[in-house]
Amino acid sequence: MKIISLYNNENQWIKKSIKGDPQAQRLLYERYAPKMLSVCRQYIKDLHFAEDVMINGFIKVFQNLEGYKNLGSFEGWIRTIMVRESINHLRKKQFVVYDDEMFDAQLGESNHGGGLLDVEYVQHLIDALPEGYKTVFLLHAIEGYGHQEIAEMLEISEGTSKSQLFKARKMLQENLTLKGMSPKSRSGK
Repeated sequence: MKIISLYNNENQWIKKSIKGDPQAQRLLYERYAPKMLSVCRQYIKDLHFAEDVMINGFIKVFQNLEGYKNLGSFEGWIRTIMVRESINHLRKKQFVVYDDEMFDAQLGESNHGGGLLDVEYVQHLIDALPEGYKTVFLLHAIEGYGHQEIAEMLEISEGTSKSQLFKARKMLQENLTLKGMSPKSRSGK
């Protein structure tokens, strides 16, 4: 019985992509594009802008592929590029606001008719956060960056990063509570 390999060798794709092989580049793109679009979409509300950012991110991936040193996962390396591209997009468009002005304006904007807490609804709640809160929340809670790293990336103080995270969590918790979906109500307590 012949064993057929289900997965091509990623390292070969990377080596061929460095040499400019369009087939290898296409294979890498097709493998990672759906996940990376999801990463960009977490930061950028509009899907079309998220797609643009992802494509620009892949351009940077292929331009800097020789810089990948096989330390850590290749997917993680690409993800880091996508996160930075998303932040650069937000910075260029000046969507990121790091004050409380938008907090009251966006509280309660979200509407969810279902009883189950699903991924789409959670994304909707995150999208309803002011951009500054959302960016810090995603960098810390989803990407795992520390406050010092976030402060450097966003060019804010470490205290501002901590404050934004606290306020984002509070706003998310209040929105969940407003919808009767607090952790206590979901666990039956």
